[in-house]
Amino acid sequence: MPNLIPREYGWVELIIGPMFSGKTGELIRRMTLAQIAKQEVVIFKPNIDTRYSSKHIVSRGSGKLSCVPIHPKFYKDKSGKEVITLSKNKTVVGFDEAQFFNLDLIAICDRLAKEGKRVVVAGLDSDYARKPFETITQLVSSAEYVDKMRAICVMCGNPAHLNKRVVSSPSRVVIGDSEMYEARCRNCFWM
Repeated sequence: MPNLIPREYGWVELIIGPMFSGKTGELIRRMTLAQIAKQEVVIFKPNIDTRYSSKHIVSRGSGKLSCVPIHPKFYKDKSGKEVITLSKNKTVVGFDEAQFFNLDLIAICDRLAKEGKRVVVAGLDSDYARKPFETITQLVSSAEYVDKMRAICVMCGNPAHLNKRVVSSPSRVVIGDSEMYEARCRNCFWM
């Protein structure tokens, strides 16, 4: 029987879904298990996400872990080099809120996997208007493992896979939480 988990080389795991579906909680779970297994880990998140903490990834129900906040535009500044440098002696590398990173994240994930690292990436697969985030779409096609999480629709209780922005804004990216967004199913999205 073939191995379901690669050995002797790296790979990319992708955790996607809407807000309130537990993506960050799942990232925290995987990184914590790696730490329990005495693997060296590092987690990165975009420095624009300061909702709960600027130096931690935080899940509503699953705790928090220390992270390195970096600029989401990798090669426009030093953050791409910073990721490679800080990942050098690590076994597992995590990225949270990956939808905010530019397309250079794909090359960085590929490079880290080629260096033998397990790369775990969590992020929204679509925005408030149901438009896919290109970085996530491209990661779906290059990752070895993809897990699609679902939330619970706040209107009807069915499985929800969409984010509904409940405040008005002309910007595609508005950092917020339940005061600005709700998880909705396909039918309730239009209400």
